Amino acid sequence: MTQPSGESVMLDALDDETAALVYLAAVLAGGSESQVRAALAQAVGTVRAVWVEELILQTYLFAGFPRALNSAREWRRISGMAAPERDAFAIDDGAERQRKGEATCATVYGRFYDRLRVNIHDLHPALDRWMVEEGYGKVLSRAPLDLARRELCVVAACAIARQDRQLHSHLHGALHAGASEATVTAALQVVSPLLDVENVRRYHGLWARVLGK
Repeated sequence: MTQPSGESVMLDALDDETAALVYLAAVLAGGSESQVRAALAQAVGTVRAVWVEELILQTYLFAGFPRALNSAREWRRISGMAAPERDAFAIDDGAERQRKGEATCATVYGRFYDRLRVNIHDLHPALDRWMVEEGYGKVLSRAPLDLARRELCVVAACAIARQDRQLHSHLHGALHAGASEATVTAALQVVSPLLDVENVRRYHGLWARVLGK
């Protein structure tokens, strides 16, 4: 099993900036155009710009390029910030991307990592390679946003997209990445107003099973 590497961030509580980031993650992944515009406007001056940009970049993994592109366009307009001339945080070297991807994926999945790799490979070897190199290596291992906050944002995206299986995995992942139980619970509360009552009930039940309660 590949061992996790790199620095980690421990989140014992959900601070206001992270809560706003988590809410934005849910809206970018599943909100209406008006909700996206409002959430991005609210993020200006509340969430550091580099976090917003990293969130927009990772949105394509969970909601597709159209939403990521539209979110980036609205962010440029609302924030008034031009895109950087170059991507200073790109992980372009294939070997480094593979190494970082394996380490990040192993952190998120913990003792389930080896089983995950077998299961995804059995679905298709290309999916296994893309998951590690593209998802966990190229995107989720980027430096400006720590893995704990990325995982909370993935939880938000999976919840609003009603992807229960992936939500279950990333609830575990948020804990593995350094978010406390109280922090994950608070993140679910942030997303709850965007969900109907049945989904809120189901997701809190799923969270309780993750915790073994």
